[in-house]
Amino acid sequence: MKPPVKLAVVGAAALAAFALLVGLGLWQLQRLAWKEALVARIESRMAAEPTAPPAEAEWPGLDVDRWAYRRVRAEGTFDHAREARVYVALSEPRGPAGGPGYFILTPLVLADGSRVIVNRGFAPEPKADPATRAEGQPAGPVTVTGVLRTPEDRNPFTPADQPAKRLFFARDPVAIAAGLGLDRTAPFTIDADATPNPGGFPQGGETRVSFPNRHLEYALTWFGLAAALVGVFAAFAWRILRERRGR
Repeated sequence: MKPPVKLAVVGAAALAAFALLVGLGLWQLQRLAWKEALVARIESRMAAEPTAPPAEAEWPGLDVDRWAYRRVRAEGTFDHAREARVYVALSEPRGPAGGPGYFILTPLVLADGSRVIVNRGFAPEPKADPATRAEGQPAGPVTVTGVLRTPEDRNPFTPADQPAKRLFFARDPVAIAAGLGLDRTAPFTIDADATPNPGGFPQGGETRVSFPNRHLEYALTWFGLAAALVGVFAAFAWRILRERRGR
């Protein structure tokens, strides 16, 4: 292949690769702006005054994502006999207890008989049995303030739930309600705030708001590769042109 043709072919390929790399970098910058806006929106919701959660009449067509992370307040009575556990390895706990254990999810029966499953907080493995934390099982009417959460996603590695043991592996209110034989249950859960429970367990206030944000790092990587490609092509073109002059 003659040098001019070779240079043109390589140049066209390099230009296409350069456009692709720059496009990926710009896409990551767009993702960065979206992620920052999402975090700001969630922080604003979590800082707002609590409101009543959506009523049962709204549940069939409820856009749960629009309610995600809003602070809500609900009144009712805990059905401790239908308590469920969701396995978690709690790292960096906000309270004194952490490590392997369970989120304690308990149906809150509202005045109209409908239910909202409340994530009352964390209990380490030695406190898995409700009898070991009987002080934290309030009877009668209670008021729960916390953050409304959407169902937790599962992945191919999520273990199968064990409803007979009231053990689940995702905070999925539909699956939990089905496993416990509950009807009229909200399609969302409420993460209770850090108000201490008698005896210290469950340990509330363990809501996790973590959105990995490495988009700027990724964008710089793509732009860096684009710049490196320019340098490599420039060196290649200089060598081709020098060889041609030498002839």
